[in-house]
Amino acid sequence: MLNHDHNVQQNMNLMLQPKIHHHMVGDQRAVNWVYVLHGIFGAGRNWTSFARRLVEARPEWGVVLVDLRQHGHSQGFKPPHTLEACAHDLRELAESIRHPPKVILGHSFGGKVALMATLVLSPSQVWVIDSSPSRRTPSGGAYQMLEILKRLPGPFRDRREAVESLQDEGVAEHVAHWMATNLEADGRGYSWCLDLTDIESMMSDFFRQDLWEIVEDPHQASEIHLVKATKSDVVPIEDLKRFGRSNLNGRIFGHEVSGGHWLHVDNPDDLQILIQDRLPGV
Repeated sequence: MLNHDHNVQQNMNLMLQPKIHHHMVGDQRAVNWVYVLHGIFGAGRNWTSFARRLVEARPEWGVVLVDLRQHGHSQGFKPPHTLEACAHDLRELAESIRHPPKVILGHSFGGKVALMATLVLSPSQVWVIDSSPSRRTPSGGAYQMLEILKRLPGPFRDRREAVESLQDEGVAEHVAHWMATNLEADGRGYSWCLDLTDIESMMSDFFRQDLWEIVEDPHQASEIHLVKATKSDVVPIEDLKRFGRSNLNGRIFGHEVSGGHWLHVDNPDDLQILIQDRLPGV
């Protein structure tokens, strides 16, 4: 009886644990899957158009659009909120849906998660989109946005007020509208569905981590592609050169694609062609 009660409690605990939200694009019977990881403040839906175009061009592949922990519909996760925790979330997702990733694509924050995930999932290929493996001082647009959100916690009367408030802080209109997708209605109006303390923890770990060891390890099996956006300064040219020098066993590739940091919006055609033509053979 005690064992039965213990098993019941274990099962209840498993049911109560938060799950990584995801959306699958393509033929559910596909045996080859690309996991797509968004940047900070984003969600899997940001890459829906790209995913649809990719599976149209390569119908033998499917795409899993992931909401990383504390983003989108993946809420309620307990700390620590780190790159390593995100990588283990992906492993649990792969086990639950029984479609392990053959390819992991990560943009910005998701790029470092993709690199970390090679240690627990061993994909054939990783795409790091405009993200550097380097440790660096917190800076950039996402870090500045975090500081702005701290000053604008809400609630707002409506989404328009939130967008206008962000614009008053110097945020571009299209970015302000994108950020407004992170608002949810409550009894007081519209508030951010982001836990800024958790987001800050994730960003701090992102800037703190140096993942060059994963890139430069000659025994690492995963093929790694770093894509630098030509109109972005997120990936210094020195890092792109170091990436090229890391090709100790023919598995490291550096690319440049014309466009800004949001390459899947700025230049989806060239980014899609680059990736679809280099997906592993099936």
